[in-house]
Amino acid sequence: MNDLPETRYFSPDPAQRTMALELYRPVADLPLVCPHGHVDPRLFADPNYRFGSPAELLLIPDHYIFRMLYAQGVSMADLSVPRQDGGATETDHRRAWQRFADHFYLFRGTPTGLWLREELAHLFGITETLNGRNAQNLYDQIDDKLQSPNFTPRQLYDRFNIELLCTTDAATDTLAHHQAIRESGWHGRVLPTFRPDAVVNLDTENWPDHIARLSAVSGVEVVDVASFIRALEQRRAFFKEMGAKATDQAALTAYTGRLSAADAEAIFQRALHGRADATDAAQFTGHMLMEMARMSAEDGLVMQLHVGAYRNHNDLIFQQFGRDRGADIPTASEFTHNLRPLLNVFGNDPRFRLILFNLDETTYGRELAPLAGHYPAVKLGPPWWFFDSLNGMRRYFDRVMETAGIYNTAGFNDDTRAYPSIPARHDLWRRAAADWVAGLVVRHMVSEEEGAEMTRALAYDLAKQAYQL
Repeated sequence: MNDLPETRYFSPDPAQRTMALELYRPVADLPLVCPHGHVDPRLFADPNYRFGSPAELLLIPDHYIFRMLYAQGVSMADLSVPRQDGGATETDHRRAWQRFADHFYLFRGTPTGLWLREELAHLFGITETLNGRNAQNLYDQIDDKLQSPNFTPRQLYDRFNIELLCTTDAATDTLAHHQAIRESGWHGRVLPTFRPDAVVNLDTENWPDHIARLSAVSGVEVVDVASFIRALEQRRAFFKEMGAKATDQAALTAYTGRLSAADAEAIFQRALHGRADATDAAQFTGHMLMEMARMSAEDGLVMQLHVGAYRNHNDLIFQQFGRDRGADIPTASEFTHNLRPLLNVFGNDPRFRLILFNLDETTYGRELAPLAGHYPAVKLGPPWWFFDSLNGMRRYFDRVMETAGIYNTAGFNDDTRAYPSIPARHDLWRRAAADWVAGLVVRHMVSEEEGAEMTRALAYDLAKQAYQL
């Protein structure tokens, strides 16, 4: 294990720690099921794809890293993060890496610090802590490994023991990379996921351009709500033909509610003419969540809903670097009233599956666990984004499991763009799950046999069941 303690992340209580290790060992090497994430399918379309420099692999694409550094005054441009406004960016990846290493101490005790420690140890055989003094030496060691023929994404897919990996793809994506993967005859299962946010959320920047693209790829000229719905149904059918198992939507709130046909049309026409406001956008998204639930009940695609991220909070960063650059902030959420319209129509439908994610932890015990503990269609996704951490997982188990039970959850998904971090993320979850279940065993709340079954379910089985894989 490259000098990493075998009992890492377990309770300091000797009895619980011993039991956690017993529960963990049988699940440690189970295949990784990755039903939701953001790895670029280009990595697998080309069998000889190379990751580039260590900075391109570990630093530049990871908003968890440059978010922390930016908070400490380190310029994102100095980290080689590409700008969209034409401004200058550091082109020397060694210098960018040095700045990262000089500030690596900032990640002590954070999930990012743990993931990177695991990646460096297991992927590159590096057990010394990154710092400003060893930065260039470690850069060379990583770079040497990246030049090896064993470091293609396809080779790592096997090394990571991945059983299935799902990407997240815009509704307007042609899925050309997925087609290339399929036609190559490679054995890996890399499947698309349908994400309609850019066309459903009217406040998306350049929304008319996305609608024009939807018209082009669907073959349906989108001029009104009816044609819009037909185009989305056509795209969903295409995604399903390409192996998709799920859809994914993000919304600021969990508001759902069906508009009258006249009101929906009026809002849509205002949007086409650039006159829709924030109220229009919120109401239309709520209406379209109802429509997406209907479509999922009909075509069988599992519906995922991610709620509670105020995206692109920092206007300066958005203007200079674009969206998804670490400037997203959690907001308070409400589910009981907001989801009731959708659940009263579809929550009891055996054809429908809704997996809920939220960035407001206070809802776990108060609303989400009771909802999942009642409606047959609802499953709870794992702690997400800001709470995809050891402590976030512990809080999730404590707040959710007594009311919902583990079997109304969706197990784990890594939800990452950082492909090399996938094994570390799954291992952290498996260790956290084993430790939590061990606490139940040593307190005689469940038997050892039951604890073993629960740990396996959390590590592997629940994700397959929730996503109907």
